[in-house]
Amino acid sequence: MTDIRIAYQGEPGSNSHIVAREHYPDAEAVACASFEDVFAVVAAGDADLAMIPIDNSIAGRVADIHHFLPTSGLHIIAEHFLRIQFSLLGVAGSSLDTIKTVHSHVHALGQCRKIIKKYGLTTVISGDTAGAAREIADANDPTQAAISPPLAAEIYGLDVLATEIEDEDHNTTRFVVLSREPKVAPTGNGPVVTSFIFNVRNLPASLYKALGGFATNGVNMTKLESYMVGGEFTATQFLAEVDGHPEDLPLKRALEELEFFTTDVTILGVYPADPYRA
Repeated sequence: MTDIRIAYQGEPGSNSHIVAREHYPDAEAVACASFEDVFAVVAAGDADLAMIPIDNSIAGRVADIHHFLPTSGLHIIAEHFLRIQFSLLGVAGSSLDTIKTVHSHVHALGQCRKIIKKYGLTTVISGDTAGAAREIADANDPTQAAISPPLAAEIYGLDVLATEIEDEDHNTTRFVVLSREPKVAPTGNGPVVTSFIFNVRNLPASLYKALGGFATNGVNMTKLESYMVGGEFTATQFLAEVDGHPEDLPLKRALEELEFFTTDVTILGVYPADPYRA
């Protein structure tokens, strides 16, 4: 896999970088400034895969991803879960007594409220968690600290002032891997997840009827997200995820029934369920 390039949002040392390195150790990790850039470099062929966070167990869905995914033209080929761990980082000579401000991504700040309150720190929002570590290293100010993944301390030469500072020990982010070409998981080779987008018809109870086939066929739906389409406040487009393979008879029947109440159904990916789900 040495010729594979995998793009991620953030700077070196971010959680996306960690999970990309963990699951694709031989691939070249390509840092991108924004999620839009990640989608663009893969769509253009400048990277082969994208590692994208889609949900967090505390913060919920990653809104930007749900905005780009339906129109990206990319396919989900895998999922990975990462137990999120944050450290409090400072420059050489800093300590828990010297720091006054703490920099990080808004989600990370929200997930580490206890330590921020304990030391009475003033929060400063950064573009991402690893970028916050770089900012602290560049400033070289013992009154400034960063909430960042442990890898960032190694990359930017910072001291670790405290470890595992996240409020909840179940803080987990789900990532999906995107590709230009679909890669459908085989049937009968372990649990599978199917992700798809659909638009309901503008009829009374259309969503209720559209979802009825999943219930009657015993298909477990693990995700259902709505979107505003074309600037309208009426939610007509939905992203759904279910357990099972489209070739499995229960899901096949449910998808066939779904088509009666929708204007279109687009499969985003059929991929192996990460063992974390078990």
